[in-house]
Amino acid sequence: MKGWLVLLLTGLALMACSKEEKRASSPPAPVASAAAVLPDPAVARRRGIDPTRAEQGARLFAAHCAACHGSRAEGTPNWRTPGADGKYPPPPLDGSAHAWHHPRAILRLTIREGTGRLGGNMPAFRDKLSEGDIEAIIDWLVARWPDAVYAQWLEIERNAR
Repeated sequence: MKGWLVLLLTGLALMACSKEEKRASSPPAPVASAAAVLPDPAVARRRGIDPTRAEQGARLFAAHCAACHGSRAEGTPNWRTPGADGKYPPPPLDGSAHAWHHPRAILRLTIREGTGRLGGNMPAFRDKLSEGDIEAIIDWLVARWPDAVYAQWLEIERNAR
C-alpha cells in the first residue's frame, strides 16, 4: 500500500510540474559522453558528496540517461512543448527545469520506476541500475546544480524528511 501511495504522490508531483513547464516533441539526438562533465570536487565535498561517487554518477548518467537528457543534463531542445502524442520529452536535470523541486526520494523513485504508469515516456531503470547507482546519479546532478538551486532543493529535501 505504501508503494502505491508513493507512486501516486510522485504522479501528482510530476503532473504539477508539467502544468508549469512544457517540453519539446522531437526525440533527443544522441549525445557525447557525460563522463567528462564532472562537478567541482570542492562543491561536491561542501554538499556532502564524495567526488569519486559523483564521478561514478557521471559515468552512469552517460551510459543510461544522456541519450535522452543530454550529456550535460540539459534536456531536449524545446522541452516545454508536448509532442504529437501529448507527452513531454526529457526535461533538463541541470537545475534549469523542475527536477530540483522534488526531494531525493521522488527523484530516486522516478529513476527506479520510470514515468510510464504516469503517462510519461521515461523507462524504469530498476532492472538496470542498483540503488547505489541511482544514488550516484542523483549525487552527480545535485553536485552540479547552481548554488541557489541547490539551496532551495536542500530546503525541500529537509522538509520531506
